Amino acid sequence: MRIFLTGATGFIGSRIVPELIAAGNQVLGMTRSDAGAASLAAQGAAAHHATLEDLASIRAGAEQADAVIHTAFDHDFSNFVANCEKDGRVITALGEVLQGSDRPILITSGTGMGTPGPGQPADEDVFNLDHPNPRSISEVTGAKLLDAGIDVRIVRLPQVHDTHRQGLISPMVDIARAKGFAAWIGDGANRWPAGPVDAVARLYQLALDKGERGARYHAVAEEGIAARTIVETVAAGLGLPARSITPEEAPAYFGWLGMLAGLDMPASSAKTRARLGWDPTGPSLIEDLRNMDYSAI
Repeated sequence: MRIFLTGATGFIGSRIVPELIAAGNQVLGMTRSDAGAASLAAQGAAAHHATLEDLASIRAGAEQADAVIHTAFDHDFSNFVANCEKDGRVITALGEVLQGSDRPILITSGTGMGTPGPGQPADEDVFNLDHPNPRSISEVTGAKLLDAGIDVRIVRLPQVHDTHRQGLISPMVDIARAKGFAAWIGDGANRWPAGPVDAVARLYQLALDKGERGARYHAVAEEGIAARTIVETVAAGLGLPARSITPEEAPAYFGWLGMLAGLDMPASSAKTRARLGWDPTGPSLIEDLRNMDYSAI
């Protein structure tokens, strides 16, 4: 297949490219720059110049493809809600191209969308519209495409990590450095799920190859790591103290991240593993945090 991949030069997308090519596919990767195009060419992929704001160019990329994988997202988290709304517009534009065909689209969401209730691991078969994460906009938009007859599949992400980036933990590192200490909220027992980036990339390929219309897949290798464990590991890497703060202190410390930092968000991938034969291997989140060069970020 010829696959249009948004975010093709990004943290996850750049790992998906070789997975797709190794499976015998051609990749048309979306990029904003000539440097990105050169990187794609070095991987054996073609480049399509577009930005998330240029919906006409995004549509043009999808028109050339047999399938679409959408991983691009504006990671300026200070404008998180606006960027989630932007993601909804991009998904809508991609769907307009796929309407009336059997060409699949994989879109990206977060595992929190599958939370069935307090303390319960997120489940692939659950879509919790009451979850406070505004990334729900992506899945709501995907559901509209599904209702319109489009083959939509969803990959939900935990904290995706290597020794350079770790999802929302990366901005937590920046906050700790700026504040002079690393913090968790309350007792720090709330949990975040995680998955190593290369295993996550393999899941996208499997979801395209073996996935089903309307299915949701969880890219989770570890069901939940306690926030306190994460924060203490980050603090050790930065050479900073670590301590608890109250929920009332969280907004001033975390800023925009305060709406998520104290959430308990464990997630299961049992159904994903059974349905796709996915076996996530690789380092744990804490291993990557311990092995990170904090002086380089």
